This record gives sequence, C-alpha cells and structure tokens, in this order.
Amino acid sequence: QVVTSFRQYGLMQQFGAPAPFVGLENYASLVTDPYLWTVVVRSIVFCVVTAAVTVAIGGAMAVLMNALTTWPRIVLQVALLVAWAMPVVAAMTVWIWIVDWRRGLLNWALVQLGVDEAQGHNWLAQPLSFFVVASVIIVWMSVPFVALSIYAGLTQVSTEVLEAASLDGATGLQRLRYIIVPIIAPVLSIVMLLQLIWDLRVFTQIKLLQDAGGVTNETNLLGTYVYQLGTG
Repeated sequence: QVVTSFRQYGLMQQFGAPAPFVGLENYASLVTDPYLWTVVVRSIVFCVVTAAVTVAIGGAMAVLMNALTTWPRIVLQVALLVAWAMPVVAAMTVWIWIVDWRRGLLNWALVQLGVDEAQGHNWLAQPLSFFVVASVIIVWMSVPFVALSIYAGLTQVSTEVLEAASLDGATGLQRLRYIIVPIIAPVLSIVMLLQLIWDLRVFTQIKLLQDAGGVTNETNLLGTYVYQLGTG
C-alpha cells in the first residue's frame, strides 16, 4: 500500500501500463483538497453523536434488563440478539423500504397521522435528514451489543452495597451516579471506545442509503469517500 501510494494510477494502468512514480504528489493533492477536511469533520461529528446516543440508549436498556424479572428479561435479550444478528444488507433492505419516498412505511404512517406534507417526502435527499436516518439505523444495530455488555457489568455490582446505600437514604439516581457508574466505568469506557471506532469507519449503511437516493457529495463519510477515491 505504501509503494502504491507513491504511484499514479489511471485508465491506462487498468490495461497493463506501468504506473509512473509521482512521489508525494498523491498526498499533497489529498491534504490540500478542502473537501477532504469537510468529510473528516462531518465523520467525526457523526461518529461522536451516534456513539453517544448508542451508549446512552444501551445503558438505559441495560438498567431496564437489570430491573426486570427473569422471563421479561429473557424476551428482551432474545429480541436484542435477533436484531444484532441480522445481516447488515438484509437489515438495510428493510430500512430502505421503510424510508422510501414513494411507498415507504414511514411516510404512509405519517400521512395516516395527519401529516400530509409527508406524502412523497424523500428523507434521503437532504443531508440533515439523511444523517438522521443513518444514525437511527446505526444506533438500532449497535444498541444490542452495548446493552448486553453494560448489563453484564451491572450483574457484577454487589447488591449488598446498593442495599446499604438505600438504607443510608441514597435515592435511585444517587446510587446510579455514585455507586453503579463508577463500578462499571471500565465497561462503559471500552464500549464507548469501540463504538467510536465502529461509527468512524461505518461504510455499508451510508453507501446503501446513498444508492437509495442520497446525494453522494453531501453525505460522504470517510469510508465512502475513500471508496469513491479508490474506484473513481
């Protein structure tokens, strides 16, 4: 890859012509392109927001699982595992059908609720609504892992410590803030780090949404931008 990056590839190279050596020219043209920095900032903002929402929702679901009795908890865990195990392309096919501007379930439901402006509205045409849809999809796919991981951490919190804090007058919010969160902080930090990495390198969801009607240049993240450069 390093050697390849110092050479220039074009149409002739696809027919066997040798790639000429251009030194750092590829790097110079890349870092001086203002669009690259637009994509970098967009990717960082998208990744931080999506990862934060994922961990927040996953943490709330973990607390819910910890409070449920056995059978409701098992049902919730199975539902999370099914959502997590679904192949990305299969899940994206369903989501694209939901937000389709011609016959999508989302627009139909909004029209039934009296939002007539939703009729024929393309959620993927505008960058803001595009990234909202993408965030919802990625959060939906990522929450099961976060919820189950945090729940595993919650099972290690001593019930005796919580009971003692309750007897001392600590409220549920105080127990969560001062006892539970510090104990499971290593789990939270690892989960957050993994989500930041995964959301920064997201590709499949963004590419399939772009193919379904998104404006590519206005919705590229690092993964799709690299793909565009490599295949353009």
